[in-house]
Amino acid sequence: MPSETPKRVTLLGSTGSIGTQALDVIRAQPGRFSLTALSAQSNADLLVAQAREFRPAAVVIGDESKYQQVRAALAGQPETEVLSGPAALTEVAGRPDADVVLTAMMGYAGLLPTVAAIRAGKDIALANKETLVVAGQLITELVREHGVRLLPVDSEHSAIFQCLVGEEQNPIEKIILTASGGPFRGRSRAQLAQVTRAQALKHPNWDMGAKITIDSASLMNKGLEVMEAKWLFGLRNDQIDVIVHPQSIIHSLVQFEDGSLKAQLGLPDMKLPIQYALGYPQRLANDFPRFNFLDYPQFTFEPADTDTFRNLALAFEAMRRGGNAPCILNAANEMAVAAFLRDEIGFLEMSDVVETSLARVSYLATPSLNDYVLTDEETRRVAADLLGARA
Repeated sequence: MPSETPKRVTLLGSTGSIGTQALDVIRAQPGRFSLTALSAQSNADLLVAQAREFRPAAVVIGDESKYQQVRAALAGQPETEVLSGPAALTEVAGRPDADVVLTAMMGYAGLLPTVAAIRAGKDIALANKETLVVAGQLITELVREHGVRLLPVDSEHSAIFQCLVGEEQNPIEKIILTASGGPFRGRSRAQLAQVTRAQALKHPNWDMGAKITIDSASLMNKGLEVMEAKWLFGLRNDQIDVIVHPQSIIHSLVQFEDGSLKAQLGLPDMKLPIQYALGYPQRLANDFPRFNFLDYPQFTFEPADTDTFRNLALAFEAMRRGGNAPCILNAANEMAVAAFLRDEIGFLEMSDVVETSLARVSYLATPSLNDYVLTDEETRRVAADLLGARA
């Protein structure tokens, strides 16, 4: 039965793929959750519709040019404060009127709001993997310092988290992250050179936003997940493996020191890991579609091709280097993906931009939060120059 007091949720990135599915989860669990704040970067119309339905205490539109549009649309809803810009987003993330902050924003932009929420003592339902990619050591130290929970929302990390419940006294030997292989599994580099934007946006199993879909096609998304897993579960670099599982039913596995393996299975539907993070430690009843083994009579597995899909190899190398190298990789990749989506560079050239940025941007072994901010800025300048030279 629902608790008497609903869990209060701040949802950052409410108009994206994860955000809209999170609202589906909340709608389906009446009385269990209430929304205290919503944010979107630029989709003002959908943000207004969400605010009218859920009537939060605050909404933030990241694109400041759309502030007046949102404010005017919500003028008849005085209980909802309308704000705009990155500083407002960070301020709202740290407000005391939420129990959990679901960070569903895309990319580096999620870092500072997540830091603010942790410092304010909020549990984090983390769908923004870049926060741990960019500043994993800093984030995990803050989580310990402030005694909050970091609850993974990515399907792979949720799977590992679920496999570890009740295993606190049993050391992990390794974890195995599964990857679908994306739409170009088995293609050669010559074939990848001809890939178009439209082809790359057709993922075989998952329904995601454009940026993460491209990352999945290039295997950069799996590389980011490797780095996220290191910090979420306190692992050494050599304790993380990746295996391609095209059916996307086994979401990831944990191997313990006795050799036993535990896996979490389910249909490729993000609503389940979202609900698990929001409802933790309870498993909430729902009417989501159920997995049937007879519909999937065969599971297959194969190694990840890091020679053809260089982004995964670059991510492992950035993790081994540590320091601000993952921050460089992430910023360069965000710039490269945006250029690919504008049809300005080819599919394979995204890896070229990332690799060259890693070589050119200043390396720092022990960066502070401000160093991460400066590294992100420097990398975007370097990547912009590289992209300009390719135009």
